Amino acid sequence: MNLASTDFELFDIEPRFALDGTALDGRWRALQGEVHPDRFAADGAAAQRVAMQWALRVNEAYRRLKDPLKRAAYMCELNGAAIEAENNTAMPAAFLLQQMAWRESLDDAAGAAQVQVLADQVDVHRRGALAQLQATLDEEHDFASAAQQVRALMFVERIAHDIDQRLEALGQ
Repeated sequence: MNLASTDFELFDIEPRFALDGTALDGRWRALQGEVHPDRFAADGAAAQRVAMQWALRVNEAYRRLKDPLKRAAYMCELNGAAIEAENNTAMPAAFLLQQMAWRESLDDAAGAAQVQVLADQVDVHRRGALAQLQATLDEEHDFASAAQQVRALMFVERIAHDIDQRLEALGQ
Protein backbone atom coordinates (compact mmCIF):
# COMPACT_ATOMS: atom_id res chain seq x y z
CA MET A 1 0.00 0.00 0.00
CA ASN A 2 1.03 3.55 -0.65
CA LEU A 3 -0.06 6.50 1.49
CA ALA A 4 -0.18 8.64 -1.66
CA SER A 5 -2.69 6.33 -3.38
CA THR A 6 -6.14 7.66 -4.12
CA ASP A 7 -8.97 6.34 -1.99
CA PHE A 8 -10.10 4.25 -4.94
CA GLU A 9 -6.63 2.75 -5.39
CA LEU A 10 -6.34 2.11 -1.66
CA PHE A 11 -9.62 0.19 -1.68
CA ASP A 12 -8.80 -1.43 -5.04
CA ILE A 13 -12.06 -0.27 -6.63
CA GLU A 14 -12.85 1.47 -9.89
CA PRO A 15 -13.09 5.28 -9.52
CA ARG A 16 -16.84 5.57 -10.04
CA PHE A 17 -19.59 7.37 -8.20
CA ALA A 18 -21.78 4.25 -8.20
CA LEU A 19 -20.31 1.92 -5.59
CA ASP A 20 -21.30 -1.39 -4.08
CA GLY A 21 -21.69 -0.41 -0.43
CA THR A 22 -21.46 -3.98 0.81
CA ALA A 23 -18.21 -4.56 -1.08
CA LEU A 24 -16.85 -1.24 0.22
CA ASP A 25 -17.68 -2.25 3.80
CA GLY A 26 -16.03 -5.63 3.31
CA ARG A 27 -12.88 -4.11 1.84
CA TRP A 28 -12.72 -1.63 4.73
CA ARG A 29 -12.90 -4.46 7.28
CA ALA A 30 -10.18 -6.36 5.42
CA LEU A 31 -7.92 -3.31 5.25
CA GLN A 32 -8.48 -2.59 8.93
CA GLY A 33 -7.45 -6.15 9.68
CA GLU A 34 -4.23 -5.63 7.74
CA VAL A 35 -3.22 -2.32 9.29
CA HIS A 36 -4.63 -2.41 12.82
CA PRO A 37 -1.91 -1.31 15.27
CA ASP A 38 -2.58 -4.30 17.55
CA ARG A 39 -1.21 -6.57 14.82
CA PHE A 40 2.13 -4.83 15.21
CA ALA A 41 2.38 -4.85 19.01
CA ALA A 42 5.38 -7.18 18.96
CA ASP A 43 7.16 -5.07 16.33
CA GLY A 44 7.72 -2.05 18.57
CA ALA A 45 6.51 1.52 18.88
CA ALA A 46 7.70 2.67 15.45
CA ALA A 47 5.79 -0.10 13.66
CA GLN A 48 2.70 0.69 15.71
CA ARG A 49 2.93 4.39 14.77
CA VAL A 50 3.14 3.49 11.08
CA ALA A 51 0.20 1.13 11.51
CA MET A 52 -1.76 3.91 13.22
CA GLN A 53 -1.07 6.21 10.24
CA TRP A 54 -2.35 3.51 7.92
CA ALA A 55 -5.43 2.88 10.05
CA LEU A 56 -6.20 6.61 10.02
CA ARG A 57 -5.67 6.79 6.25
CA VAL A 58 -7.94 3.79 5.65
CA ASN A 59 -10.67 5.25 7.89
CA GLU A 60 -10.42 8.64 6.21
CA ALA A 61 -10.74 7.07 2.76
CA TYR A 62 -13.63 4.89 3.89
CA ARG A 63 -15.59 7.85 5.29
CA ARG A 64 -15.04 9.77 2.07
CA LEU A 65 -16.05 6.89 -0.20
CA LYS A 66 -19.04 5.88 1.95
CA ASP A 67 -20.68 9.33 1.81
CA PRO A 68 -22.09 10.08 -1.68
CA LEU A 69 -21.54 13.83 -1.46
CA LYS A 70 -17.98 13.51 -0.16
CA ARG A 71 -17.24 10.84 -2.78
CA ALA A 72 -18.52 13.09 -5.57
CA ALA A 73 -16.54 16.07 -4.31
CA TYR A 74 -13.43 13.89 -4.09
CA MET A 75 -13.91 12.63 -7.65
CA CYS A 76 -14.26 16.20 -8.89
CA GLU A 77 -11.12 17.27 -7.06
CA LEU A 78 -9.18 14.28 -8.42
CA ASN A 79 -10.18 15.34 -11.92
CA GLY A 80 -9.26 18.99 -11.61
CA ALA A 81 -12.69 20.43 -10.82
CA ALA A 82 -12.37 22.10 -7.44
CA ILE A 83 -15.60 22.40 -5.46
CA GLU A 84 -14.64 25.74 -3.85
CA ALA A 85 -17.89 25.80 -1.89
CA GLU A 86 -16.69 28.68 0.29
CA ASN A 87 -15.87 30.89 -2.69
CA ASN A 88 -18.40 29.79 -5.28
CA THR A 89 -21.98 29.96 -4.04
CA ALA A 90 -23.57 31.10 -7.30
CA MET A 91 -26.66 29.04 -8.07
CA PRO A 92 -29.42 29.27 -10.66
CA ALA A 93 -32.32 31.48 -9.63
CA ALA A 94 -34.84 28.61 -9.74
CA PHE A 95 -32.69 26.58 -7.37
CA LEU A 96 -32.40 29.49 -4.93
CA LEU A 97 -36.15 30.07 -5.07
CA GLN A 98 -36.70 26.38 -4.26
CA GLN A 99 -34.34 26.67 -1.29
CA MET A 100 -36.20 29.74 -0.03
CA ALA A 101 -39.55 27.98 -0.41
CA TRP A 102 -38.30 24.98 1.59
CA ARG A 103 -36.95 27.28 4.32
CA GLU A 104 -40.26 29.14 4.51
CA SER A 105 -42.17 25.86 4.63
CA LEU A 106 -39.96 24.66 7.46
CA ASP A 107 -40.43 27.93 9.36
CA ASP A 108 -44.20 27.87 8.80
CA ALA A 109 -44.75 24.17 9.57
CA ALA A 110 -47.22 23.83 12.41
CA GLY A 111 -46.42 20.27 13.37
CA ALA A 112 -44.58 17.07 12.70
CA ALA A 113 -46.87 16.02 9.84
CA GLN A 114 -46.12 19.17 7.84
CA VAL A 115 -42.40 18.88 8.54
CA GLN A 116 -42.48 15.24 7.41
CA VAL A 117 -44.17 16.21 4.14
CA LEU A 118 -41.35 18.69 3.56
CA ALA A 119 -38.77 16.05 4.49
CA ASP A 120 -40.26 13.72 1.90
CA GLN A 121 -40.17 16.44 -0.78
CA VAL A 122 -36.54 17.26 -0.06
CA ASP A 123 -35.65 13.55 -0.05
CA VAL A 124 -37.23 13.05 -3.49
CA HIS A 125 -35.28 16.03 -4.80
CA ARG A 126 -32.06 14.75 -3.19
CA ARG A 127 -32.43 11.27 -4.70
CA GLY A 128 -33.03 12.76 -8.14
CA ALA A 129 -30.05 15.07 -7.79
CA LEU A 130 -27.83 12.14 -6.73
CA ALA A 131 -28.99 10.12 -9.75
CA GLN A 132 -28.16 13.04 -12.04
CA LEU A 133 -24.79 13.44 -10.34
CA GLN A 134 -24.06 9.75 -10.91
CA ALA A 135 -24.79 10.15 -14.62
CA THR A 136 -22.67 13.29 -14.82
CA LEU A 137 -19.70 11.59 -13.16
CA ASP A 138 -19.88 8.00 -14.40
CA GLU A 139 -21.33 8.42 -17.88
CA GLU A 140 -20.55 11.95 -19.03
CA HIS A 141 -17.29 12.41 -17.08
CA ASP A 142 -18.15 16.12 -16.88
CA PHE A 143 -16.40 17.01 -13.64
CA ALA A 144 -16.96 20.77 -13.93
CA SER A 145 -20.73 20.23 -14.12
CA ALA A 146 -20.51 17.66 -11.34
CA ALA A 147 -18.75 20.22 -9.12
CA GLN A 148 -21.71 22.58 -9.61
CA GLN A 149 -24.11 19.74 -8.77
CA VAL A 150 -22.10 18.95 -5.63
CA ARG A 151 -22.34 22.57 -4.50
CA ALA A 152 -26.10 22.48 -5.03
CA LEU A 153 -26.41 19.21 -3.14
CA MET A 154 -24.56 20.78 -0.22
CA PHE A 155 -27.44 23.25 0.09
CA VAL A 156 -29.95 20.40 -0.12
CA GLU A 157 -28.08 18.44 2.57
CA ARG A 158 -28.13 21.49 4.81
CA ILE A 159 -31.91 21.90 4.57
CA ALA A 160 -32.38 18.14 5.04
CA HIS A 161 -30.27 18.35 8.20
CA ASP A 162 -32.33 21.27 9.49
CA ILE A 163 -35.53 19.36 8.78
CA ASP A 164 -34.20 16.32 10.66
CA GLN A 165 -33.35 18.53 13.63
CA ARG A 166 -36.84 20.00 13.58
CA LEU A 167 -38.37 16.52 13.50
CA GLU A 168 -36.19 15.50 16.44
CA ALA A 169 -37.31 18.56 18.38
CA LEU A 170 -40.90 17.58 17.66
CA GLY A 171 -40.26 14.08 18.99
CA GLN A 172 -40.27 12.26 15.65
